[in-house]
Amino acid sequence: MTSRFEQALEKLKTTGVRMTPQRHAILAYLLDSMSHPTADDIYKALGDRFPSMSVATVYNNLRVFIDSGLVRELTYGDDSSRFDSDMSDHYHAICDSCGIIVDFEHEPLHDVEAAASRETGFQVRGHRLEVHGLCPNCAKVH
Repeated sequence: MTSRFEQALEKLKTTGVRMTPQRHAILAYLLDSMSHPTADDIYKALGDRFPSMSVATVYNNLRVFIDSGLVRELTYGDDSSRFDSDMSDHYHAICDSCGIIVDFEHEPLHDVEAAASRETGFQVRGHRLEVHGLCPNCAKVH
């Protein structure tokens, strides 16, 4: 059985993306991370191994992964974008205190997309569901 990393490498290879050491490290970090990191998080985590790498390099490589369908960008108002390498249908729970984002599974709400299309005339391409509250650690403090 091939790993998610090997599948990702194969997908990049078929789209003609050259695998640099920095790109390799960023992709591995994303696939191993369940924390939905920001570009700055990735930069800080890999900075010791790649001292010449800039935040712009991280962003540029994330854009390559997004364009290749390997990573999803999660934007939240004025906050930094977060990046998710889990491309399956899933939703997010977000802590209003510490900002942690946790995946949760639920039957995809395709009926919401159909209703939105019927009521608005939009050609719906997808949706995003987020629940907000306090994670278990923050709930203990509050």
